Amino acid sequence: MKPRKVLSTSLVVGSVLLGGPAVADTPSASMLANTCAGCHGTGGVSHGPATPTIAGISEEYFEEVMEAYKTGDRRSTIMGRIAKGYTKEEIKLLAGYFSKKSFVPAKGQKADPKLAKKGAKLHDKYCEKCHADGGTSTEDDAGILAGQWKPYLKYTLSDFLAGKSEMPKKMKKKLMKLHKKKGDAGIEALLNFYASKK
Repeated sequence: MKPRKVLSTSLVVGSVLLGGPAVADTPSASMLANTCAGCHGTGGVSHGPATPTIAGISEEYFEEVMEAYKTGDRRSTIMGRIAKGYTKEEIKLLAGYFSKKSFVPAKGQKADPKLAKKGAKLHDKYCEKCHADGGTSTEDDAGILAGQWKPYLKYTLSDFLAGKSEMPKKMKKKLMKLHKKKGDAGIEALLNFYASKK
């Protein structure tokens, strides 16, 4: 083989070997998001009632929740272990990706109209300040409640009330007050209100 051909072949092979790890170290947001699809659905739209839709949530909220899973401040069955596998940079990429997707309300979810009406009043009194626009707003550091899966919300609120997950201070005050005054019936009314949002 001629020296010139050996040199050019070596450069090509060397660039492939050196370039491979650099590409592998920085996966794209959509590549990372594909790993979430098994539970949260394609593009973050969940079809499983115990798993939330994450499409459309704010970047800030996504990052806060992932950090809470990593530290154990938020209870989980599997997300704590999964969250620990992501770097801060990867979480930021995922947050940006899902925040640009459109939220799709849970399909086929039933709500009791009478309870939903009571829940609307409770939402206005206890939740609207942070979960604005009837729980649809993605602003602030609050998650989307309207149209979210009812079982998921029920499990999450139960964990908050039982002290298994840490609540933001502003939420703790309001949720504890609501539960003290209205009990589980108040929570059920709220859940029906959110489930009624299509």
